[in-house]
Amino acid sequence: MKAIRRFTVRSVLPESLSALGELAANLRWAWHEPTRQIFAHISPDDWQATLGDPVALLGAVRPERLEQLAADPGFVAWANSLRDDLNAYLSEPRWYQGLEGARPRSIGYFSPEFGIAAALPQYSGGLGILAGDHLKAASDLGVPIIGVGLFYRSGYFTQAISREGWQEESYPVLDPDGLPLSVLRLADGTPAQVVLALPGDRALYARIWQAQVGRVRLLMLDTDIPDNDDDLRSVTDRLYGGGGEHRLLQELLLGIGGVRALEVVSELTDQPMPEVYHTNEGHAGFLGLERISNLIGGGLSFDEALQVVRAGTVFTTHTPVPAGIDRFDRSLIARYFSTDMLPGLEVDSVLSLGAEDYDGGSPEVFNMAVMGLRLGQRANGVSVLHGEVSRGMFNGLWPGFDRGDVPITSVTNGVHAPTWTDPLLQELSRAKLGTGDTTAADWASEAVTDAELWAVRGDMRRQLVLDARRRVTEAWREQNPDSIPPTWFQTLLDPNVLTIGFARRVPTYKRLTLMLHDPARLKSIMLNPERPIQFVIAGKSHPADEEGKRLIQKLVQFASDPEVRQHIVFLPNYDIGMAQLLYPGTDVWLNNPLRPLEACGTSGMKAALNGGLNLSILDGWWNEYYDGENGWAIPTADSAGDAEERDTLESEALYDLMENQVAPRFYDRDADGIPVRWMQSIRHTLATLSPELSAERMVREYVQRLYIPAASAERVMTADDHEAARELAAWKERVRSLWGGVAVVHVESGGLDDTPQVGDVLHVRAHIQLGGLSPHDVAVEVLYGHAVHGDDIADAAAVELSTPHVPETAAAEPPAELVYSGTVELARAGSFGYTVRVVPKHANLASPAELGLIAVAR
Repeated sequence: MKAIRRFTVRSVLPESLSALGELAANLRWAWHEPTRQIFAHISPDDWQATLGDPVALLGAVRPERLEQLAADPGFVAWANSLRDDLNAYLSEPRWYQGLEGARPRSIGYFSPEFGIAAALPQYSGGLGILAGDHLKAASDLGVPIIGVGLFYRSGYFTQAISREGWQEESYPVLDPDGLPLSVLRLADGTPAQVVLALPGDRALYARIWQAQVGRVRLLMLDTDIPDNDDDLRSVTDRLYGGGGEHRLLQELLLGIGGVRALEVVSELTDQPMPEVYHTNEGHAGFLGLERISNLIGGGLSFDEALQVVRAGTVFTTHTPVPAGIDRFDRSLIARYFSTDMLPGLEVDSVLSLGAEDYDGGSPEVFNMAVMGLRLGQRANGVSVLHGEVSRGMFNGLWPGFDRGDVPITSVTNGVHAPTWTDPLLQELSRAKLGTGDTTAADWASEAVTDAELWAVRGDMRRQLVLDARRRVTEAWREQNPDSIPPTWFQTLLDPNVLTIGFARRVPTYKRLTLMLHDPARLKSIMLNPERPIQFVIAGKSHPADEEGKRLIQKLVQFASDPEVRQHIVFLPNYDIGMAQLLYPGTDVWLNNPLRPLEACGTSGMKAALNGGLNLSILDGWWNEYYDGENGWAIPTADSAGDAEERDTLESEALYDLMENQVAPRFYDRDADGIPVRWMQSIRHTLATLSPELSAERMVREYVQRLYIPAASAERVMTADDHEAARELAAWKERVRSLWGGVAVVHVESGGLDDTPQVGDVLHVRAHIQLGGLSPHDVAVEVLYGHAVHGDDIADAAAVELSTPHVPETAAAEPPAELVYSGTVELARAGSFGYTVRVVPKHANLASPAELGLIAVAR
């Protein structure tokens, strides 16, 4: 018989074990190994059965066992000491509190998904895992972030693989009462809610769940409540599920409802509203419209409110391809904003923010990333290469500017070391190097020997092999409940063989099956009697991506071949729990996307934190961190005639590397069986990449390069009843209206001999027509650098030219034309080129390209 409804009954802990309840309620246990150890001690079998979830464990353990532990003074003292440690962690000053100068009092971090722990499955892939790591690192650093997302009753999906190798999805319903969540309640005890007005005089209500992620509060909005009509209860049913209107409702709730949830928390806790709002991808972009509406209600115009919102908003783009951006029909957006959802906002103003009104854009769509860039004064990609790609992809928003001038910087992603570094490696670091922080350990030290480090690497590989056998066996039993699993499952993979891992989402550009381009050659490499290689592979394809599912099927069918089936395995239902054994257990991490379509690719980072070497196309983070010692770069065949030729060339390069470089280095052993050359690469990887790839490095960058400047700009815009915002809006309107009259009329140069030499000085005079603008409204710059093909200027630098002093209180009629002059020293040999440009100038602009206005010498 099957139950018609399931719910969770939480255990009542003995008073002396109250510390366990507090420890379970804070998700710090997801990355704090001492806390995990005490829960594992309570009942090792239940700990394993509940997949390391303290809340589920306390509900599963026998009451007699709890009573037994309650009567054990040693255990009670252990639990109390961990609670004391947690309380100290929550209250003591950390890195952020030691910063000098003004800093944000609060930062709102909005994301459609958060991957915190396997026990809270609210993520699909890299974006969510990154968001979870961002919150964890912010907590460790003491950064006052508050996370905002949605609570999906069925998460993403549970993956199974059919006998034919086809991905099958199921959507088990989650019971939030059985998760490490609590309902945000008002002072009278009733659940707090937010509400959005919808077309047709309808309303969307959402309850607010909260999770405590160390020092960080995470809010999650849930529409599955009786206040909603039946169809609206399903708005937060699945992550990335449903059609266009369903997705729009989710994103309206995330952005608009998320800001309203922050207001509720602020009122209940007397905590300040965020000064900075970080939009993690375009899904949450509507948060800016809610803030504009609130400011209009306070007396500002739309343009004035826009300046305030832009100043305090950071937008991070995560996709290097236009197809990865959410785009909605303009008519759908118009229908939803022709309501009372956002008082004071005109529909045309909303539509203008997401309009693709540039060359190559579509007039029929509303682009969420474009809106994110227009609502955020500061924007970034997630690796150096991705920043370059993003500046090219969005160049149309800043016409006339070179790609390098597009105001999108980059902050390379990082991963949370305590979460993703295996406890075995952490313990080795603690015992031999004096610190459990593997990112700060001296991995070059002789205090840890090659033999000790190699033994830990072997233990991590063995963990992975045993876990893979368990998962394959369990998957078989689920599909064949009345059958006995094949005996060869027990010898699947070899814990002593070079193991290559590949796990990620499965869109076509990540090329899951590139390794299968020449199956016969791959088999010969895998089955080499002296230097065998085995593969552990995992990944989910989006339910609507049929081509991605075909790639999984092709891989699964290859792995089912009796000749190789013990040397390659596809593990179904890739999740955090699997990943925490997969990354440490692989010797080499494989990544072979189509360059430059990988924005960052953090899976290889997690392998590197455990001493794994990377074998990757030079894309994403690997493009900036590969140094020849920490792994191998697969050559990119960019100039190939077509996709088939490119795959052929790059797969052959992959085979050559595996066969002639990777395997020989792994199997070349000394008299003690230690691969000395391989160990050099492991030590180098741990020493150089661990600190660089950590999420703490990433969050520090966000704080210092983006959050602090954004908070400073926001304070300027809001001071004195938003005086600066009013002035800036009026200034922008005036500059835009007169910019058509701005021109570089004539440029003169001199000061050089017939044969210029390094050290010579170029004198430049530029005659500029201001078109009614004041000289204080513009910057006239000479742009110079290395002249390349087509007279393009590479590695350009800018020097501002000066003009005779013109007081700001000069006559009402600015001069029609002014002469600007300056000098440029020729600092290097080679082809030299220069030009002169005019751009708007104002103290409250974050970039000269901000308005998208420029006049260039012709």
